[in-house]
Amino acid sequence: MKRVNFYFLFLVFVGMTWFSCHPAEERKAISLVEKSIAAHGGQSEWDVLEAIHFSKKTSLFAEDGSLEEELDQQIEFQLKPQYSGKMSWIKDSIAHVLEFDGKKIRYKMAGNQIQNSDFLASKKKELDAALYVVGMPWKLLEDQSAKLIYKGIRDTALGEVEVIEVDYGPGADRWWYYFDAESHLMVGNEVQLEDHRSVIENLDFNQVDDFVFYGERKSYRVDSLGQKLYLRAAYQYGDYKLIP
Repeated sequence: MKRVNFYFLFLVFVGMTWFSCHPAEERKAISLVEKSIAAHGGQSEWDVLEAIHFSKKTSLFAEDGSLEEELDQQIEFQLKPQYSGKMSWIKDSIAHVLEFDGKKIRYKMAGNQIQNSDFLASKKKELDAALYVVGMPWKLLEDQSAKLIYKGIRDTALGEVEVIEVDYGPGADRWWYYFDAESHLMVGNEVQLEDHRSVIENLDFNQVDDFVFYGERKSYRVDSLGQKLYLRAAYQYGDYKLIP
């Protein structure tokens, strides 16, 4: 007789219990994100990734289409064994370096250390947000504060897509994430902030080893119906380097 692996059966039971305790629309959302994770490279591959380095070019535009600002950043994240990160760029011939060593956030401008605690806290959020964005769709299931709600297939500013609404808690901005119904790639997202609404479209991707990461993205200001008003920002990701 084969021995029963009771520990394995216990894990299966716990997993099934956890999944069944979630409302149907949340279970559908989780299932869709899992399919998207598989399309973007897989969960097991992401779990063993130790570091990711990449470049990000940001172009900001005014409502009349004129270029407001352009920024080229080099970004590095150490994911294991401890989270740390670094962003560096040059603006107006001045070098900026933002670093988090796992315990403390530091910001240097032209070699001078900035000590303002509120400023440093805002920069830590900026660094964390950069990882949250490039870590999609994996980050959706890692974020314990996020409640995922499946909204079905809808006609949006990005066409017909599968939609997940994400509730980040009281007072937070409202977010919707869009997925191609066939490939399950994340094709964009929409956000309602306090003073405006935006749609971000993922126009191109980078195939890096087993992973599919962002390539070109564009952010549009939209009206209350989700119709595009004007291009607010363009993002270009590249030069990916992965350390497994």
